[in-house]
Amino acid sequence: MTTAPSSTPEHTAEPKSAEPKNALDRFFEISRRGSTIGTEVRGGVVTFVTMAYIVILNPIILSTPDVDGTVLDGSAVAAATALTAGVMTLLFGIITRLPFAFAAGLGINAFLAFSVVGSVTWPEAMALVMINGAIIVLLAATGLRKMIFDAVPVQLKLAITVGIGLFIAFIGFVNAGFVTATGNASPPVDLGVGGSVASLPTLLFVITLLLGGVLIAVRLKGAILIALVGGTVLAAIVNLIWPFGLDFGFAGGIMSLPDLSLIGAVDFSFDFTKVSFVALVMFVFTLVFSNFFDAMGTMTGLAKEADLADAKGDFPRIKSALVVEGVGAIVGGATSSSSATVFVESGSGIGEGARTGLATSVTGVLFLLAMFFTPLTSLVPGAVAAAALVLVGAMMLTQIRHIDFGDFRVLLPVFLTATVMPMTYSIANGIGAGFVSWVVVNALSGRAKTIHPLLWIVAAGFVLFFARGPIEALFGVGI
Repeated sequence: MTTAPSSTPEHTAEPKSAEPKNALDRFFEISRRGSTIGTEVRGGVVTFVTMAYIVILNPIILSTPDVDGTVLDGSAVAAATALTAGVMTLLFGIITRLPFAFAAGLGINAFLAFSVVGSVTWPEAMALVMINGAIIVLLAATGLRKMIFDAVPVQLKLAITVGIGLFIAFIGFVNAGFVTATGNASPPVDLGVGGSVASLPTLLFVITLLLGGVLIAVRLKGAILIALVGGTVLAAIVNLIWPFGLDFGFAGGIMSLPDLSLIGAVDFSFDFTKVSFVALVMFVFTLVFSNFFDAMGTMTGLAKEADLADAKGDFPRIKSALVVEGVGAIVGGATSSSSATVFVESGSGIGEGARTGLATSVTGVLFLLAMFFTPLTSLVPGAVAAAALVLVGAMMLTQIRHIDFGDFRVLLPVFLTATVMPMTYSIANGIGAGFVSWVVVNALSGRAKTIHPLLWIVAAGFVLFFARGPIEALFGVGI
């Protein structure tokens, strides 16, 4: 690990400037990273704006009835989601001083809703999330998680960055209705509706995307935030002339007390008459793998994009970051909002110049305020926010220039890592495809000795991860 002078032994990135202007600057190392307080505040606001949708989306995903037919209250989930995101983002920003914000991970909440609660209750599902978090913290605290991180070749780390860029861009395309599912075997997806961008929200997405692209191209500070505000104002005007479902009137009020009734609604006394022990083990196994590698991949990509990573892909206070990320799962389970993990949308704030935990702290405070101002979190139309994701995805793609494609042993794993993520809507799947293919291709082409022993173990674990369906069937586990 390359180590640069720092106030903590975990700091790995080279400082941009060594002259702090005040205590706040000194604590968050703002000047050292070539940033300013204004830039950090702006970046924190932009990150919140692009992440705020999770307060609305998470309750929708977690609305699936559990094995007993119980459905979580939507308003309570929304409040818990905002609370958890705010607390964990603030905690992460203050401890690690990195510009990565936290919220309920989309992959994990979907796994809980569509796979786990068919066999257990919601309180039991959240207990599994907490167990997963405890395992993650243990792996991080003992250094094993960092050892696995170090075992990953630099090319794969860069591929993870590229893959995440493609992934969040694809999320933006889908959320905006620019790319839609056809329901057919071929083609499985299409442009807009019937190959045409025919809806007003999608047109607003295109306009906001092009506006942001122009502003970024001319290197205007605050380009993404300006594009988001401009797109929102345009959406409000268009909605007045041609109503298409947006509500900017706040007829129900803009403020309400948060419903925190789901906090502590966790049950570790699993009913083994409804679910087998093997099933619970497989649930936890899947949660750990998804949580572990989604977060690792996301942090790697964001650190690289923020120019905080060294040549090996290490970034400041990495051990603390990995421990706090595990705590996010514990807190998310305890609040019944699902595992809180680092969000790829943090790249939008990084794209605005955010480089420190001050930006993260701003985002955290806004999430805490969002508990009381839920209507305001939906002020920015989804299609407009989606444009920011595509812009950030395009920026993250620039990391591909550092990858040497002259060796097919590198090319194939990099290609699979970057393409499997968006195609399967999973960072973990992309990382797994890259790890397994790296080990197989290099081992069978005469380079087995260059593969780190831990990479063999992780690749084997991913083989089990990908084969969990047949394994569950073999043991009679109905997931």
